[in-house]
Amino acid sequence: MDAKLIFDFILATENAAIAAHRWYGLGDSNLADQAAVDAMRKALNKINMDGTVVIGEGERDKAPMLYIGEKVGTSTGKKLDIALDPLECTDLLVKGKNNSLAVLAVADSGGFLNAPDVYMEKIAIGINTNEQIINLDNSIKQNLSELAKFKKCNISDLSVTVLDRTRHEEIIAKLRELNIRVKLIQDGDVAGIIATTMQDANIDMYVGTGGAPEGVLAAAALRSLGGQMCGRLIFKDDSEKERAKLMGIKDINKQYRLNDLASGDVVFIATGVTNSSLLRGIEVNSEGNVSANTIVMDSSSNTLRKMLTTKKITIEN
Repeated sequence: MDAKLIFDFILATENAAIAAHRWYGLGDSNLADQAAVDAMRKALNKINMDGTVVIGEGERDKAPMLYIGEKVGTSTGKKLDIALDPLECTDLLVKGKNNSLAVLAVADSGGFLNAPDVYMEKIAIGINTNEQIINLDNSIKQNLSELAKFKKCNISDLSVTVLDRTRHEEIIAKLRELNIRVKLIQDGDVAGIIATTMQDANIDMYVGTGGAPEGVLAAAALRSLGGQMCGRLIFKDDSEKERAKLMGIKDINKQYRLNDLASGDVVFIATGVTNSSLLRGIEVNSEGNVSANTIVMDSSSNTLRKMLTTKKITIEN
């Protein structure tokens, strides 16, 4: 993907982050989400591409979110698939807390798993090896034992990140029984999965159930950073299963590996809305200049770049 096109996508996450940040601490999740969506959609529709949102914030009946199947861009140029979350961790932002991001990933047409907006069971590690270490069909103890064996350490030396949710109580209890150090996070499983690749984060594994869109976005990042991930869609009722089948999913019980979730040349971009372990958030000085911190990961070159943009900007209504 050429540098001009990547820069255009960086503008989309920056604009979404800046627009959302205006709602920091103000308590209105809907308005914060709407601001991020509007800014990202406006920026995407200026890009010379024939783009399709394949991973978004819902399906067409849930508009005005950027919905699955929505066409974006000028309808000229490359056919591209877009996975996005204009505002990850909305509730944290409006409560005045950290860890909010504006995120998108881009691939050639067919590069991302095309699935409905449902839950996904996930497990991920930040180890790049041809040896398959993790498997959703294994118990948590088996997966940790295989990881400890590969890392030549004791199982009790490992650390695991889990979303702090009632549905994860059994997983957390099993980890405690194994004397595993558990880092509970309130939200943000994209950053949680990426953290497994960062040495200073001291996280060996991510495990738990979260959104399928976030699973695909995290997989896009791991394609550049190196790592392993498995995911399996979870459906709450028959209607969700039927929607999945209409979108081309033939095996609703399939376990997806990293390359099933994101394949080919993939670019992952995230801009900090509030401070996080991954990026600093939006900052506005007394003169009205805005600073945005962005991370760009490119699987074609296996590169990670961080950039700081400072400018006076107005997001149009």
